Amino acid sequence: MPIATVNPATGETLKTFEALAPDEIERRVAAAAAAFRHHRTRDFAERARLLRRTADLLEEDGDDIARTMTLEMGKPLAAARAEAAKCVKAMRWYAEHAEALLADEHPPADAVADSGASAVRVHHRPLGPVLAVMPWNFPLWQVVRFAAPALMAGNVGLLKHASNVPQTALYLEDLFRRAGYPEGCFQTLLIGSGAVESVLRDPRVAAATLTGSEPAGRSVASVAGDEIKKTVLELGGSDPYVVMPSADLARAVRTAVTARVQNNGQSCIAAKRFIVHTDVYETFLERFTARMDGLTVGDPLDEATDVGPLATEQGRADVEELVDDAVRLGAVPRCGGGRPALPGKLAGGWFYEPTVLSDITPEMRIHREEAFGPVATVYRVADLDEAVSVANDSPFGLSSNVWTRDEDEQRRFVRDLEAGGVFFNGMTASHPAFPFGGVKRSGYGRELSGQGIREFCNVTTVWYGAEPGADA
Repeated sequence: MPIATVNPATGETLKTFEALAPDEIERRVAAAAAAFRHHRTRDFAERARLLRRTADLLEEDGDDIARTMTLEMGKPLAAARAEAAKCVKAMRWYAEHAEALLADEHPPADAVADSGASAVRVHHRPLGPVLAVMPWNFPLWQVVRFAAPALMAGNVGLLKHASNVPQTALYLEDLFRRAGYPEGCFQTLLIGSGAVESVLRDPRVAAATLTGSEPAGRSVASVAGDEIKKTVLELGGSDPYVVMPSADLARAVRTAVTARVQNNGQSCIAAKRFIVHTDVYETFLERFTARMDGLTVGDPLDEATDVGPLATEQGRADVEELVDDAVRLGAVPRCGGGRPALPGKLAGGWFYEPTVLSDITPEMRIHREEAFGPVATVYRVADLDEAVSVANDSPFGLSSNVWTRDEDEQRRFVRDLEAGGVFFNGMTASHPAFPFGGVKRSGYGRELSGQGIREFCNVTTVWYGAEPGADA
């Protein structure tokens, strides 16, 4: 895949870039290793100063970088602005809290005494340069949610971004440089996917994090496993959105639309499978379909647009195949199901209509595979047990949404849903203070919160022997 900005709203190539030559990759990896030797010794106050300065600059750049993201991957401009603001929030949160999150731990006094020590402490020390392989769907946020905690922990970053968002990738490198981070602390590697393995195998690279597809996760994890290097993987999701009879149905419907079409439907944590109790199924389906059908599809730079294009032509083809397969096997299209007719240059863009499918059966591909576009599948279930069964009948387990005001039902869903998160009476969202990640084929490890900042730390037990003359 060429490294290029291609406007998905028109199909026009706006700018192309040459991949880094091997000698330049070597120079950058060496710079990362050298930078780590110094950055790891900076105290938290200095790390926080640098990250706060980065946040300030990003806040100033918000409108410009939002437009760049929209031109590169097609998200509505308002959503791009919100993404930039979210990154600012996360940077400031980690600047404020990292020192406490990585504070030394003190084992219980009786265990220390039993070990024969005068004192025992547990330190969290940085690992080194971390390779981040990042996707295009949230081209700023996905990177920042890795970079902010990693840099605050004393690590340095090497970013291999998706090849269709090179300008955002280069902006990030420049942002950290302008904030005062020394050379090598955060660098963008404009390389194709074929060059990732050699970088990951380099002994100076300590670990890797990847957000992306299941095949990409397998590839990076297998190489890292062969090299015995730590990885964190956040892969696909096909999140359930369960609606029970006690739900506030009006809110559940409104939120369902946002949860499905956020980022033009291209979000791992977007609700994709709508599992509705039979008592409210007909009402939910009617209202949900009407709202999905009423969304405005068009130019993502137009403030009136609800849903922009899919980011790549192949991405649209993948969605079309899933929908066509489902309809051929008996799914009922309640709205959408094709390409919208748009005027002018937009006719060459990679748009797909907001789509609702009902009567889904297990033999359909869309029942098992992630629909990465504005397509919702709706299931009718008889009771809570069937809702849990359908929700868990997926190879993925990233997050989940449940609409119920019944506390007994809430306890059951928390106990039984196979997911990294359960969100009641609202839609899944990430926050810097809360751990984020999944189970099953959605990956492993956690980002954000204290768990996320400690993922790329060497947890070190420090044992001090008893002083001479002290009781053993």
